[in-house]
Amino acid sequence: MSITVFIADDQAMVRQGFGALLGAQSDISVVGDAADGQAAVTAIRQLHPDVVLMDVRMPKLDGLAAAEQLLTGPAKVQSKILMLTTFDIDDYVYQALRIGASGFMLKDAPAEELVRAVRVVAAGEALLAPSVTRRLIAEVTSRRRPRRAEPGELAGLTPREREVLEQVAEGKSNAEIAGHLFVAEQTVKTHVSNVLSKLHLRDRAQAVVYAYENGVR
Repeated sequence: MSITVFIADDQAMVRQGFGALLGAQSDISVVGDAADGQAAVTAIRQLHPDVVLMDVRMPKLDGLAAAEQLLTGPAKVQSKILMLTTFDIDDYVYQALRIGASGFMLKDAPAEELVRAVRVVAAGEALLAPSVTRRLIAEVTSRRRPRRAEPGELAGLTPREREVLEQVAEGKSNAEIAGHLFVAEQTVKTHVSNVLSKLHLRDRAQAVVYAYENGVR
């Protein structure tokens, strides 16, 4: 089945360029685009794309505000959002991942990286480079947020599930976790799914935030 993608960016050349690149892939189809955040929110609610490429800075409604409208509250969508930026993302990582974005991409990244990112995010993996994970850790540490886990939440994880959560928090992929724990990759996928379900988390990106906020790492 084709991965459906929506592109939200205020630069027409970016929308057209990314659209042509992704549309040329046999397993990806671009279903729409928008030049501002408000138009993007409206269209995404109608089109239900698998993946949204969302520029951080846009008129009318910036990318972070648009993502928050889409990913939180009773009307939240199931689309995975990949934030796009032209500059370093220190100011945005923590906020975006907390509201449910699945990762970040620099607009000037090589074409093959963008295509891979769409496939990774569509498959339910978080796109968290080690550098992003390090900044996230630093941000959480500096804020010194109190633990917010509900009583029994973490206690409800099995020892293996907690171990998998720790590995996810380090930004490791399923394959890397499988190698570390000497188990099959499918087993890791099952554990990750159980962790997300038990902790009421959207995806791996939120699992990373959760782990650091609640002292798992």
